Amino acid sequence: MIVFITGGARSGKSRFAQDMALKLSTAPVYLATAKIWDQDFQERVNRHKAERGSEWTNYEAYKDLHQLPLQGRVVVIDCVTLWLTNFFMDCDNDLEKSLHMFQQEISNLINLDATFIIISNELGMGLHADTAVGRKFTDLQGWANQYVASVAEEAIFIVSGLPLYLKKQL
Repeated sequence: MIVFITGGARSGKSRFAQDMALKLSTAPVYLATAKIWDQDFQERVNRHKAERGSEWTNYEAYKDLHQLPLQGRVVVIDCVTLWLTNFFMDCDNDLEKSLHMFQQEISNLINLDATFIIISNELGMGLHADTAVGRKFTDLQGWANQYVASVAEEAIFIVSGLPLYLKKQL
């Protein structure tokens, strides 16, 4: 099962996703998709880890997430934006190749018997990027979000910490 949670920066997406995971499991997984690129980001990651309790299993991976021991687990994947950045950089900013690789990863996850709560950002709702590569990435993010929302059983948009259910499982 996939639950897709999207929204703007600092909208409360991660908190909402973590609360949902804790309601579904006493031992959820937090899967971080970012590469650590500087000391400031490392400190931010450390702070987030400290905020989660000992009941969480933490993994850091940026590709091949389906190869982790996730069967039967409730997994928060945080976040699509950083995950896509990995593909985009590895594919030399090739939109089609990056999107294909991302979609394949999602397909691999769907085949696992697990619940995935996938967090993403809505980049296209803000200012337009002032560089060509920024605009390309915004397009990639939008297409990736549309794909995950289309295969998800639930899709939730978070605004000011509050959920707006776009697609809800009955």
